[in-house]
Amino acid sequence: MKYTLSVLVENHPGVLSKVSGLFSRRAFNIDSLAVGITEDPNISRMTIVADGDEYVIEQLEKQLNKVIPVIKVRTYTEGDYISRELSLIKVNSPTNKRLDIMKIAELMDAKIVDVSVNTMTLQFADTVERFETLCDLLRPYGIREIVRTGTVAIEKDSVLSRK
Repeated sequence: MKYTLSVLVENHPGVLSKVSGLFSRRAFNIDSLAVGITEDPNISRMTIVADGDEYVIEQLEKQLNKVIPVIKVRTYTEGDYISRELSLIKVNSPTNKRLDIMKIAELMDAKIVDVSVNTMTLQFADTVERFETLCDLLRPYGIREIVRTGTVAIEKDSVLSRK
């Protein structure tokens, strides 16, 4: 099962290396990793998506809490958070297929950010599941390149008010 962890850390050089090293030392793969400064410039938030069972995730959470620059670790439960991933997708677009690709982009709420003689580049910010759907729709046209940011997530307010 995939788990999404939110890790608040001190915003210092080498912190990302310490956290990712913890995963690699345990031969545990990170599916997605996104890091950015929070509302406090001294604190960064790492959003980590990893695959494993409850026991493994619990152990990782305990180990992360022992890392000095880690302030807080939280594993989000399904339905209690909102997540998005930004992607850029470059697709072959011969003139006779452009309208079809534009319709797919409109249907999926993707934005066309570049058009050349042979390609179109779409910007898409949504869930991983909808990203996969968009790729399935675009694959017959020929996907040339994909760039993804990794998942970012935030807890829903309704969850915070229950605590």
